[in-house]
Amino acid sequence: MKLTLYQVDAFTDHVFGGNPAAVCLLEEWLESALLQKIAQENNLAETAFIVQQNSSFELRWFTPETEVDLCGHATLAAAYVLYNHYGYLENTIRFNSPRSGELLVTKEVDGFMTLDFPRDQIIALQNDTAITKAIGLTPQRTIKGKTDYLLIYNSQQEIEAIQPNFHLLNQLDCRGVIISAQGEHVDFVSRFFAPQCGIPEDPVTGSAHTTMIPYWSKVLGKTKMTARQLSKRGGELLCKHLGERVKISGKAVLYLVGEITI
Repeated sequence: MKLTLYQVDAFTDHVFGGNPAAVCLLEEWLESALLQKIAQENNLAETAFIVQQNSSFELRWFTPETEVDLCGHATLAAAYVLYNHYGYLENTIRFNSPRSGELLVTKEVDGFMTLDFPRDQIIALQNDTAITKAIGLTPQRTIKGKTDYLLIYNSQQEIEAIQPNFHLLNQLDCRGVIISAQGEHVDFVSRFFAPQCGIPEDPVTGSAHTTMIPYWSKVLGKTKMTARQLSKRGGELLCKHLGERVKISGKAVLYLVGEITI
């Protein structure tokens, strides 16, 4: 069996920036164990698998370690492949995730694509000693989403300087930890750590912004915001809060087209 593999850098306008994701279009679903092995072999933060179902596409995402509920950058990468390599002509692509429901991606002007995702449901908590010890700096406040913790700090400089203890992070009961603060040149900045999923630090995390957008929208008093993830590769995002949904816009570029032989 041979499968075409696309590797796309998402939330960036240049190769070697943003977050790389692999994308495979399948004629039908393969066994989950095989999909996991492919993702492990790719050794990228996410591999997206797509199966067309009439006018929509079923979509699943795998890290090297596990299948995940939601992934923004690999969804953006999947849409890029459909638009640019499979001749998809409609302006909006409808994805159906077995774990997250309907997800929309719309092609905009100037190379942007916009994700339409459900917002995360967040609650404020007391600062957690174990999380603080793992991150190494006490936050202003701690927020809990469905799968991640969001820690709020005083400045962009604090976000840039944090050096977490990944051994301790790996022991936390969550998918990952987001750290965020108001930005110097954008509305907010962030970093994201998920060693439990085999991703010590994710370059750009679309799903984490479903947690941050409702928080920062309330704090800043605005529904349209700009964001940057401060990883080594870095990524730029345009964000919009719509109540129960959020929109996250970015660009993507192709890195490679290859073939998997199984």
